[in-house]
Amino acid sequence: MRRSFPTLVARHVTLSFRVAGAGTLLLLGLAASPLPAQIAQSEFAARRAALAAALPDGVILVLGAGEPNPDFIPFNQHPQFRYLTGFDEPGSALVIVKAGESRRELLFVRPRDPAAEVWNGARLGVDGVRSSLGMEGRNAAVLRTVLDSLLAQQKTLHVLGDLGARMTERSAHDQFVDAVAQANPGVTVDSRAATRAMSLLRGRKSTAELERIRISSEISARGHVAAMRLVQPGIAEFELQAAAEGVWRREGADGPSYGSIVGSGPNSTTLHYNRNDRTALAGELIVMDMAAYFDGYAADITRTVPVSGRFTTEQRAIYQIVLDAHKAAERQIRVDGVARAMTDSANAVLAAGLTAVGLIESPTATYDCGSAEQPRNCAQLGLYYMHGLGHGIGLLVHDPDQYSATGKFAVGSAFTIEPGIYVRGNLLDIIADTPRNREVKARIGAAVARHANIGVRIEDDYLVTGSGVIRPSAGAPREIADIERLLAEPRTARDPAVVERYRRFKTGR
Repeated sequence: MRRSFPTLVARHVTLSFRVAGAGTLLLLGLAASPLPAQIAQSEFAARRAALAAALPDGVILVLGAGEPNPDFIPFNQHPQFRYLTGFDEPGSALVIVKAGESRRELLFVRPRDPAAEVWNGARLGVDGVRSSLGMEGRNAAVLRTVLDSLLAQQKTLHVLGDLGARMTERSAHDQFVDAVAQANPGVTVDSRAATRAMSLLRGRKSTAELERIRISSEISARGHVAAMRLVQPGIAEFELQAAAEGVWRREGADGPSYGSIVGSGPNSTTLHYNRNDRTALAGELIVMDMAAYFDGYAADITRTVPVSGRFTTEQRAIYQIVLDAHKAAERQIRVDGVARAMTDSANAVLAAGLTAVGLIESPTATYDCGSAEQPRNCAQLGLYYMHGLGHGIGLLVHDPDQYSATGKFAVGSAFTIEPGIYVRGNLLDIIADTPRNREVKARIGAAVARHANIGVRIEDDYLVTGSGVIRPSAGAPREIADIERLLAEPRTARDPAVVERYRRFKTGR
C-alpha cells in the first residue's frame, strides 16, 4: 500500500556551472519541491516486460519480503519485487510465464482478512490486483501448487529474491526455492541470469526514479544543515543524528536509508561506525554520513565539520585535499564519459595532497603489506583511503548503476562520489613490522602524530538527466568558508535536563 505524503512547496534556488566539455552541472537542493506523482503502473509493466525479454523461455519467480517475525518491526519490501510491481505488502510473489512471444503475469498476495486487518491494516486482496496493478491475482497460499503445475510444462525457473546472501543460514527464500527444486528434479533453477538482467534494468533510472532520488537527497541535505546548527563541544553524536532524522520525517521521508553514521574525534576514522553515543570534544572533527529514503528511493550524503566551529591547520589541510579530490572526480561526469576517470582523477589528487603534508613518501610510494609467505607491496595511499570512490543509489543505498556494466555515464545514472582520508591514531601499529616498513614509519611518523584522529569524508549525490548533471545534495555546505560561516551562527539551544541526564549516565556521577 502506497503512503500518502504532503506536498512540499518552497522557492528553488538553482546554481549552475560548466563541467569541462560536458554540459551543465546543476546544483539543486536549497529548497523543497512538490511531491512527484505516483509511478505509473505502465512503468512497472514495462519493467516486467523488459525483464522477460532479457531471459530465455521459462517461469520467472520474484519473491517479495515476508512479514517481519517480531511484532512492530517495520516492513521493508524486497527491492527487486518492488521494482517490478510497486506492491508494498508482505508475503507476496510475482510469477511471469514466458513462452516465445506469449507472457502471462500472476501476482500472489494474501487474501482479505478483516480480523487480521484490525492488527496490521487493510490488504489489497486477490480481487484488487487486477484493477489496481493490472495483473492476474492469486492467493499466496497456492503459490507452490501453481509453480509445480507450471514447471511440469516449463523446465527453467528463473528466480529473484533474498537468495544465497547469508553466510551461516539459508534465508526463507532459499528454503522455498530449495523445496521447489526438490519437488521438480527435471527443472533447471537459475538465479544468475535474472540477477544480471535486473542489475542492468535497475542501473538506468527512469525520470520518476530520478525525481525520487532528487527529493530524497534534497531532504537529506536539509537534515545535515539542521545537525550542523547543533554542532558544539559537548554535543552527543546521537543528538546530531536525531536532528537530521527529525527533519526527514517532518518532510515526508520514509526514514533513514541506512544506519546513520555520526563519528566524532577518533570515531571519524572508522568507516562504518554507527554507535553514535560519544560526546564530541572541542578541537575534534565530526563525520556525518546519513541520508533518507523517500518513497522507497535512497540518498547518501556525508559532511565533515569541526566541533569548535573552525578547522585547525591540520584539519583544514586534510579537508581541502579531500574536497579537491571530490571536485576533480566531479569534473569527469559527462554523458558517454568514462567512469574510471573519476577514480583516477580523485586518486591522483589524494596522493599528491598526502605527499605534500608528509603522510606518504610520494604519490606512488608503497609499503610491505603481505605476509612472510606471500610478500607484496601496497600503495601508501591505501593506509588512509581504503574504500571506493562511490556507488550507485536507488532502491538501495548501494544500488546498481549502468556505468558498472558499460564503464560509461549515461542519462539515468544515479551515483555518489565520496573520497576520504582517515588518519587513525594507531596507524603505525597497524603497519606490519618489516625492515622496509620501519623506514616508512620513521619518515611518516611525525606527520601521522600531527594528523592523528583526523577523519574526513565528503559525499554527494549525482543524477545524469536529459538536461544535465544534477547534484541535489548541494544544500548541505561543503566549502570550508561556508561550513565555518554556518557554525559561527548562534547554536540551536539544547535541553539542559537531557544534557545533564546523559552526562550522569555516561560518567556515573
